[in-house]
Amino acid sequence: MTNLLQNPIFQDEAKAREWLEARVWENGVACPHCGNADKKKITQLEGKAHRPGVYQCNEVECRQQFTVTVGTVFERSKIPLTKWLAALFLMTASKKGVSAHQMHRMLGVSYKSTWFMMHRLREAMRAGSLEPMGGHGAIIEADETYYGKPEGETKRKGPRHRNNRPIVSLVERGGSVRSFHVAVANQVTVAQIVRENIRSESRLMTDESRLYDGSLMHVARHDKVKHSADEYVRYDGQNPPIHTNTIESYFSIFKRGMRGVYQHCSEKHLHRYLAEFDFRYNNRIGLGVNDGDRADELAKGIVGKRLTYRRPNSARPQA
Repeated sequence: MTNLLQNPIFQDEAKAREWLEARVWENGVACPHCGNADKKKITQLEGKAHRPGVYQCNEVECRQQFTVTVGTVFERSKIPLTKWLAALFLMTASKKGVSAHQMHRMLGVSYKSTWFMMHRLREAMRAGSLEPMGGHGAIIEADETYYGKPEGETKRKGPRHRNNRPIVSLVERGGSVRSFHVAVANQVTVAQIVRENIRSESRLMTDESRLYDGSLMHVARHDKVKHSADEYVRYDGQNPPIHTNTIESYFSIFKRGMRGVYQHCSEKHLHRYLAEFDFRYNNRIGLGVNDGDRADELAKGIVGKRLTYRRPNSARPQA
């Protein structure tokens, strides 16, 4: 970790830009305006009249200038790129996350700017369109949890979890996780999530919750464990053990991070925090991804994900 902190990309803007270009443009420089990737039609502008890292697209219908940050979550930011990369590495290396207050003290950036930086990076962690999980012989564990209470709610009323924010997650045993913040957790919502995100030849394992009863028709087999009877693992001959320990382990990491590190999360941002925890879990050591690889993966994810939090009737995006 000491050697990592001494990396020149955290002190030298030119080195930081070169590191980012190598990841965003790993197949060569490409114009973010028109998509032109022909080396003969892209010129790097040099000299005192241009700041470092500026390129010119020479396509007749384009002729736009650009840098590696154009079309990414870093676009229009006045924060030094060295600070951005430091935040990127810290967020990917911290298993349970790092708070905005801690980050702003470490980077020497205002809390407001740090908060915005971290939400932009969470947006970069968000996965785009995804193929269904699982397949023949694959085991998918599904479970739901509830985090916090709606704004203005001070006391719990009625049944347990009634006023909490429901989260449904799917994890492939030995693989990746996919989480959803839903308006209401019921059989219809859960069945839709299962249908759209799990291949029909997969094997589904859940607890005894009736939320998953509507999912039976969408998978090859559905097994349950009865937690109410103190059953947490059941062995079924030569088949893999039936349990939901994997998804419960993921929820443990999520809740420890949200309660111990972030402490408070507005419901409108909950999906971004889920994307953050999903990203780190899906790029973990257990899958052969180290801290450096994880940072590389996040750097590639910044493209095409502008996040401005633009207010209605505002003249320009907030930076």
